[in-house]
Amino acid sequence: MANLDSKVASVLDSHAADSDDEDALIASLEDSPALDAFREQRIQQLHSEFARAKSQKNQGFGSYTEIKEEKALMDLTTEVKYAVVHFAKDDFARCGVMDSHFETLAPKHFDTRFLKMNVENAPFLVTKLKVQVLPCVLAFVDGKSVDRIVGFEGLGYTQDTFTTQDLESRLLSSGVIQRAKAAGETGAMHFGAKAPKKEDSDDDDWD
Repeated sequence: MANLDSKVASVLDSHAADSDDEDALIASLEDSPALDAFREQRIQQLHSEFARAKSQKNQGFGSYTEIKEEKALMDLTTEVKYAVVHFAKDDFARCGVMDSHFETLAPKHFDTRFLKMNVENAPFLVTKLKVQVLPCVLAFVDGKSVDRIVGFEGLGYTQDTFTTQDLESRLLSSGVIQRAKAAGETGAMHFGAKAPKKEDSDDDDWD
């Protein structure tokens, strides 16, 4: 992925999530005014990347998936190279906000599994990973935790406001995703935007 031609990457990022038509993607590349002597190489590279993306989609990449069992989650974080896990509770408003961002990001990043685990289904992992504040997001590379986001800490300009792009930038810096693709996602998400805010809520303290 790191060596992917910039033009091929642009075409793939713009269309692959919305289209299963490889011919349409190649046509997009052929219509490019930047087409040059590397045409055949670029088309071959696009073909390879498209085939890989389709294969990964069949394995659950490209979607935000809730995992019900601890062992299944542990297996996934060790089987795939890149994984992002959101430890959450469904009745916590901040967890709902985080869910909405991951539902946007997952289809854009086919090399990373985006996973959700309800803490009530994961007593062992909650203790082992010292999950005490929700939402808690852990980034895994090759089965090892490389970053932890607690609440909305470090994501935006204020405590309760951040954009999908802010979250993507954080994941990019941790190495769990490979390219920025959410440049157009500029709308800030506020605490309680997807779920009602509780009275006097400091609801991410759940333990």
